[in-house]
Amino acid sequence: MTSPAKLTVALVQQSNNDNAEQNMAKSINAIREAAQKGAKLVVLQELHRSLYFCQTENVDVFDLAETIPGPSSNTLGELAKELSIVIVASLFEKRATGLYHNTAVVLEQDGSIAGKYRKMHIPDDPGFYEKFYFTPGDIGFEPIQTSVGKLGVLVCWDQWFPEAARLMAMAGAEVLIYPTAIGWDPNDDIAEQTRQKDAWVISQRAHAVANGVPVISCNRVGHESDPSAQSDGIAFWGNSFIAGPQGELLAEANNTDEQILVVDIDQKRSENVRRIWPFLRDRRIDHYKDLTKIYRD
Repeated sequence: MTSPAKLTVALVQQSNNDNAEQNMAKSINAIREAAQKGAKLVVLQELHRSLYFCQTENVDVFDLAETIPGPSSNTLGELAKELSIVIVASLFEKRATGLYHNTAVVLEQDGSIAGKYRKMHIPDDPGFYEKFYFTPGDIGFEPIQTSVGKLGVLVCWDQWFPEAARLMAMAGAEVLIYPTAIGWDPNDDIAEQTRQKDAWVISQRAHAVANGVPVISCNRVGHESDPSAQSDGIAFWGNSFIAGPQGELLAEANNTDEQILVVDIDQKRSENVRRIWPFLRDRRIDHYKDLTKIYRD
């Protein structure tokens, strides 16, 4: 399948509430707006149907999970077909009773499921208790072939691991995509907040540079309270962005508002960048065997 030389992509940065139907309606309206602006690929943020529920551990939250295929993927598939676009959506997947994943699903232009990716790296930190809810993915780092190109879809915490980006690129991914939910502790001072946000952006721009492919990073925005009231919640910092294959910022959202970013990506640029910076050629795989170890003691 031949990828288009120029691809118009969009990401949807939104705030959420505790009403799944309202959140989905907001996502759908934004997808329609992005398509009206010419987008052929639209990316939604991590767990866009709900609040970020991993601030606490609550078994009742599993009621939010759904199968894939299921109601949300069917709805978004119908929308993708209507608009003739590709959609990347992040869902709380119920694989079986007691077995759940943080899954990104890709809906093709004909409404079918092109593929899915189950989040591989699962964090467990104050306010981000994801190990309680999500089983680590078992599909691996496999790009998803679509009518708009081969998509290297990853999810949030995966963005800190260069191995994940590299393996996607080595399998032919033409763009790296990160649905995300990351934010600040409101008690952190401005300097600490700035360091965290800058590290997040730098890390992902570096994946673009190291692999010679564009990166789409879609984060949520707005403050979400801690249901347990043991903390001051999370201030999701937005700052969603699209970067080119040399890490150049093509578009960047702010950290306070709901926004839709629409950008044209020149796919030929990745080819040219890889010719002048042939990192894949110069990799010394004969000396990388210890990367399969947790640590070199």
